[in-house]
Amino acid sequence: MMTSPFRVTLLGTGVPIPRPERFGPSTLIEAGEQAILIDAGRGATIRLFQLGVPMGRIDALLLTHFHSDHTVGIPDLWLTGWLGSYFAARKRPFHVIGPIGTQALMRHLEAAYARDIEIRIEDEKLAREHAAITVEEFAVDGPIYQSGDLRIIAFTVDHGDAIKPAYGYRIEYQGRVAVVSGDTRYNENVVRYGTGADLLVHEVAMARPELLKDLHIRRIVDHHTSPQQAGQVFARTRPKLAAFTHLVMLASETVGPPSIEELIAATRETYAGPLEVGEDLMSFEIGDDIVVRCQVKQATRFT
Repeated sequence: MMTSPFRVTLLGTGVPIPRPERFGPSTLIEAGEQAILIDAGRGATIRLFQLGVPMGRIDALLLTHFHSDHTVGIPDLWLTGWLGSYFAARKRPFHVIGPIGTQALMRHLEAAYARDIEIRIEDEKLAREHAAITVEEFAVDGPIYQSGDLRIIAFTVDHGDAIKPAYGYRIEYQGRVAVVSGDTRYNENVVRYGTGADLLVHEVAMARPELLKDLHIRRIVDHHTSPQQAGQVFARTRPKLAAFTHLVMLASETVGPPSIEELIAATRETYAGPLEVGEDLMSFEIGDDIVVRCQVKQATRFT
């Protein structure tokens, strides 16, 4: 039986640091004709343009939490996607799904950009209904999106005592599963919802030992998952492929960030299975095998 494509693409694998090679957190899910975005960090629209995916094709934006590096690209996605050009041309309201607080966020964005919307309706004759925003909020673990064979389940994660709500997502499509951890410390819910996934995409944070004495650095690290802890999650869940995104590789003016090689070595202390360190525009085609494609490497296949 033929199945429709199921692809996960890391649009942005970065953090608040404005690095040109790692844009803000954003992940594209393509399942058959469905296109879902998880978070919209800095530059998400640029990455969609590079892929040739029109912004108007996005069926829903899912939010994990409200840190600005995960949401700062929302106005760009919403309003640029409304334009009449071929790379945009949304012909329906902008659909956003997220935890409690999403409604307030989107209503304030509507107020902030009300003048822009009125100008474009008058000047460019754009349809007001295509600039509208529809919001769905949730407050508990469970299914939050279903269309055809695609089902998405939200699950609570632990990004710190003050950073609530925070969620990850389990994406199920035609018997295949991808899981995106969201920003989290080591968390049993990620293990629960990630067990047996084809692809588990997890955040990670790391700093050189001399920086861990810095209270600012320590505070950031304590809100995330170390490579060793992420390795434990991967070892327990046993995905067909594990991948890192949202690489919190901390540095100072005098101490550089850890290298990718150091990140892999630290993860290998607790996990020996298939692993990819995410790059912007790296994609994972999920079927009987997982085919990994990125901009600078040839395709790699995991079975």
